[in-house]
Amino acid sequence: MESARITIFDTTLRDGEQSPGCSMNVQEKLRLAHQIDRLGVDVIEAGFPIASEGDFAAVQAIAATIRRPSIAGLARACRPDIERAWQALKGAEKPRIHVFLATSDIHLRYKLKISRQECLQQARDAVKFAKSLCADVEFSPEDATRTEPEFLCQVLEAVVEAGATTLNIPDTVGYTIPTEFAALITMIRRRISNERVMISTHCHNDLGLAVANSLAALGAGARQIECAINGIGERAGNASLEEIAMALRVRADRYPYYTGIVTEQLFPASQMLSDITKVPVQPNKAITGRNAFAHEAGIHQDGMLKNPLTYEIMTPQSVGVPDSKLVLGKHSGRHALGLRCEQLGHQFDRRELDEIYRKFVVLADKIKHVQDHHLLELIEHTQSRSRRVPPAHAEARATAAAVGSRSSSFSELPSTPLPLSSEHHGEQEDYLWGV
Repeated sequence: MESARITIFDTTLRDGEQSPGCSMNVQEKLRLAHQIDRLGVDVIEAGFPIASEGDFAAVQAIAATIRRPSIAGLARACRPDIERAWQALKGAEKPRIHVFLATSDIHLRYKLKISRQECLQQARDAVKFAKSLCADVEFSPEDATRTEPEFLCQVLEAVVEAGATTLNIPDTVGYTIPTEFAALITMIRRRISNERVMISTHCHNDLGLAVANSLAALGAGARQIECAINGIGERAGNASLEEIAMALRVRADRYPYYTGIVTEQLFPASQMLSDITKVPVQPNKAITGRNAFAHEAGIHQDGMLKNPLTYEIMTPQSVGVPDSKLVLGKHSGRHALGLRCEQLGHQFDRRELDEIYRKFVVLADKIKHVQDHHLLELIEHTQSRSRRVPPAHAEARATAAAVGSRSSSFSELPSTPLPLSSEHHGEQEDYLWGV
């Protein structure tokens, strides 16, 4: 079976920026746009030009500077928005006007206060006007997954007739589930017979299903996925770009699709976004969280040291992370501890390592994460009772302390005196002992 090319539409600079606390100025958006370009996405949604002078300037600057991908600007289904979007986009190598209009009854009644017929006419007229300015027009029926299916198809058919080239189906409030969303995409594909029209998805994560829904839509015929770096976006966010890209790469046996994403740029993109917005990535975030390639449990560390494939389904380097991390904590085992001691310039026989390990477990119970300078202090105390400390140790300890002091940006360890009691820890120590 031949693999299908999936278009990746990045909305970090538009929907992502709408996350509370994630606002960016023109220079920050331009800087991030360059990184998104390096990432290899097909479409960059640069902003919502009519929203503010700053957003207009950002879209205009990105359109004039970034030449490889398509540059999209968002517009409501009305002339002033569309005209403003085109003014910002017209300098782009490949401009796209992205028009949206709500179609669900709850939005029509309470937000827009218009009838279905008025909605249908407004969508048709807006797309026709956008098409008169720009060859590439995308249309999104906002709240599509809560729209009555027959009316949704009527709107989609009308905008295709008016010139829309991409139909984006948003799960605006993160309401749908994978089987339901796949069935909706299948129905739309049957109704829209024009093969030149691309079906797209834009899934929100309110139920934690944005990535799952997006992947389900691919099997039903969608060929564009709208997503954001780190999954940022309104409320619980959007489908995560890095999770989509790596799901398609790691499980190519189940997903016969490919993208243009340079996966080695995923982690740098995540880090740049976090640096610009000052919003940290949650530690257990898939692909880009600091714990995504970190291992503390003794059994896991032992497996990793023997063969990383035992506990990692992708290499950290494949997403731009320098390397895996074996975190020394109370769940760590002798194997990982012994290796770290060797890396710090200390080799011990079994009896010495056993003594170090017992004291390490007591220490790890109290300070959660044992850094190099803590470990060297523990080694020094233990060695001072049996033999003279090697002269090189002082320099190694100073270096490790300096590294430790500047590497704990996520959480500072308490300045706790080392508890060096050799008390036995019962079952916990027995569980970790051989690992």
